[in-house]
Amino acid sequence: MAPEAPPTAGLPLQWGDLRPGGDTDLGGALARFLGMPSVQVECSGTAALVVALTALRERAPARDEVIAPVYTCPLVALAAAHCGLRLRLCDLRPGSLDLCPAGLQALCGPRTLAVLPTHLAGRVTDTHSVRSIARAAGAWVIEDGAQALGARDGAVSVGARSDMVFFSLAVGKGLTLYEGGALVVADTALRQACARVARTLAPFRWGWELRRSVELLGYAALYRPAGLPLAYGLPLRRALARGDRIGAAGDDFDTHIPLHRVGRWRQAVGTRALARLPAWLAQGEARARQRIALLNQRVPALETIQDSAPGARGTWPSILVLLPDAARREAALAALWGKGLGVSLPFAHALPDYPGYAHAIARQPGDAWPKARDFASRVLAISNSPWLDDAGFDRVCDALRSAVERRS
Repeated sequence: MAPEAPPTAGLPLQWGDLRPGGDTDLGGALARFLGMPSVQVECSGTAALVVALTALRERAPARDEVIAPVYTCPLVALAAAHCGLRLRLCDLRPGSLDLCPAGLQALCGPRTLAVLPTHLAGRVTDTHSVRSIARAAGAWVIEDGAQALGARDGAVSVGARSDMVFFSLAVGKGLTLYEGGALVVADTALRQACARVARTLAPFRWGWELRRSVELLGYAALYRPAGLPLAYGLPLRRALARGDRIGAAGDDFDTHIPLHRVGRWRQAVGTRALARLPAWLAQGEARARQRIALLNQRVPALETIQDSAPGARGTWPSILVLLPDAARREAALAALWGKGLGVSLPFAHALPDYPGYAHAIARQPGDAWPKARDFASRVLAISNSPWLDDAGFDRVCDALRSAVERRS
């Protein structure tokens, strides 16, 4: 029987990573890895975004709007709401994760604080036009690299050309502390402001750090083929059985955002694991290229989402594909989701279509966001984990081919 495949290819921890002592300066190690002058470690990617938005709001208190893609993680909406900001949503280019330039131009104005282009699933989006439009309006650009730690935008890390970038160190994002985040800030004065904000918003809280440490030990024990059916498969299948698509996709977030400093032991664990990340990412890219070639051969009607920035090299925690229409995507989901083959949704819905997060999104009457909603209705994520073996991937290809060939 094939092992259960996780939805994304996260870096497994080794027992030696968990030993006490060692280098606790994870920020310094990440800065060297990314080729950045400094990296600020936070307790989550969401916390890193909260810190960034808070520091920017202090600098420009009259600006109270944040612009993000319509199809992105709901935690972006919760972070904006936490900071007292209005989240405005921008449509996408057709069949793409890139922000629509015309839509962004119409949204940007004197109240715009920041624009958040998103490198979803490690795919590097084109941020050149985003920076031009945002800066013309006096706004900052914060790249959402939550799933793209190690991705390159040409010769530099993603985010290196923008004002800020944040990464997630959560489960399934490559390097993990179970929960953690990293914030990179280009401007020295703004970097100092973010560090000051973090000291105020996120002091050390031993209860949260103890909880995350126990969860990290659980991850080390269960994130392996023998443990995944219990840790991931069972909750997924229960959510699907009760018709809870949001829960099955992992999008049922608490509106409370924990804010606390990451302890020395978890930073040391991350520093040790980081040494293996470059090889893990290279293996993942090679595996993704092989699988995409097989998908193109066996299911040519599928469209695979690639990096859109020129010369970019993304990370590959999963492979995003677009089916020809929503009905065929639903047929593929029915055949594959919850079957232990690592096929899932990146997010359950476009942001405006989550009932529980409507309070965090500014009302934009008359804007239907057709391109992003079309993307959300047709997209599917296929795990790029090495635990999805060749036999399992063949089953995925067969099911996708059957879904594509069915009559609408």
